[in-house]
Amino acid sequence: MRKLIASLALGLAALGVFGVSHAQDAASAPQAITTMADTSAAPAPAPASAPEAAATAAPAASEAAPAAAPVPNKGDTTWMMVSTLLVILMTLPGLALFYGGLVRSKNMLSVLMQVMVTFSLIVVLWFIYGYSLAFTEGNAYIGGLDRLFMKGVWDNVAGTFANAATFSKGVYIPEIVFAAFQATFAGITCCLIVGAFAERIKFSAALMFMVLWFTFSYAPIAHMVWFWMGPDAYSSAEVAADMTSKAGLIWQWGALDFAGGTVVHINAAVAGLVGAYMVGKRVGYGKESFTPHSLTLTMVGASLLWVGWFGFNAGSALEANGFAALAFINTFIATAGAVLGWCLGEALHKGKASMLGAASGAVAGLVAITPAAGNVGIGGALVIGLLAGLICLWGVTGLKKMLGADDSLDVFGVHGVGGIFGALMTGVFNSPNLGGPSMVADWVTVAMVTTTDYSISNQLLVQAKAVGLTVVWSAVVSIIAFKIVDLVIGLRVSEEDEREGLDITSHGETAYHK
Repeated sequence: MRKLIASLALGLAALGVFGVSHAQDAASAPQAITTMADTSAAPAPAPASAPEAAATAAPAASEAAPAAAPVPNKGDTTWMMVSTLLVILMTLPGLALFYGGLVRSKNMLSVLMQVMVTFSLIVVLWFIYGYSLAFTEGNAYIGGLDRLFMKGVWDNVAGTFANAATFSKGVYIPEIVFAAFQATFAGITCCLIVGAFAERIKFSAALMFMVLWFTFSYAPIAHMVWFWMGPDAYSSAEVAADMTSKAGLIWQWGALDFAGGTVVHINAAVAGLVGAYMVGKRVGYGKESFTPHSLTLTMVGASLLWVGWFGFNAGSALEANGFAALAFINTFIATAGAVLGWCLGEALHKGKASMLGAASGAVAGLVAITPAAGNVGIGGALVIGLLAGLICLWGVTGLKKMLGADDSLDVFGVHGVGGIFGALMTGVFNSPNLGGPSMVADWVTVAMVTTTDYSISNQLLVQAKAVGLTVVWSAVVSIIAFKIVDLVIGLRVSEEDEREGLDITSHGETAYHK
């Protein structure tokens, strides 16, 4: 009996060694990325007899054994790959068709080209250096170069893959899947900007601007908002403060942004507004009709955006769990509410609702719920959606007139206004007193902020700080980037080329043959 008890004790000691070693690895790895782990299931070893267990447990108790590498859940991994495909669908062809239908027929292909080539360009830059700048440890503003050219994400000789943390302790996905998912965010964010200066910018100028803006605005903002060391890094109260200090600045503030209200929508919208000012108004703006040439394509594009956005928002949970489901249903209800809100506002203002308004309302709801998707309750999502439809309608009418910019496809009116509204409302409806899930107060124990301790005013202030920093950062980078492009290439095409249409003058082809 004594021998059996000793064997069991030594076995438990060995298990304890494994647990401590795993926590240390997670705490020290950049971006909470673990050591290489084969993502395929290995055959289980044959069970050892009691004497064998005692013999192997003794040296294990005296020597620290290497931690067992975590094996990503196949369901989570599959969901993240599907979500990545859905976000690609949002852009190609979703956003391209949505924007393409809104311009005049002579500029249809130019918009499709700008969206498709911009997306491709940013994806390439993402895997060369963007991912590393956004999602590796550096300082509070920008990451490092540990993942330059995706170095270290897998060992091609051993056939093993690095893992990336999720939001649950002990739960991982392959890092290459996380990197691919985030690449789609970077790509669509830059593509959103295209709508602000459509129909008059040089193709080469647009691409050069995207390179500069992606490098100096998107990557830093993504790092500031989303980079942290991962839940397993918070192994004890003694290391918690140090782990938090390694996170991005806005994450350290405690701002909530589930899927990109600041990183994607506000960031892109401010760049678009600056571009609208600096590129200048279209020839004939305010004097000629700029009627969308195909609301049919715009409706198709908006529908694809709605479908793809489920991957955008629910995928941002990084796991196939309850919070992914919450983000999923909130994306559903908020968007539907925004369509109704926009249509109601149009009916009251103009006497009738329009197809353009319904499509724009859907996008407004999708934008506003993005930062709140997994951070609010279902009732809060509905309120956000309904109000976003009304507020963004004002954004593309009253506010647009006040700003005086020719924002061709209302990038700021929808993505800027909707993103700011959604980011602020996240701080309100995250409150458990208003049906929200609250937020983590202590990542060591994963304890949530209680109904008593939650302060809407404090969280609203934190959200406003995050919005303010994003607006200022993107504006400054955009002004400098547009100025550089203007000096090197020149921003816009000639008046003659603009009047003829960019399809022919920039690309030598037409969308439609009459």
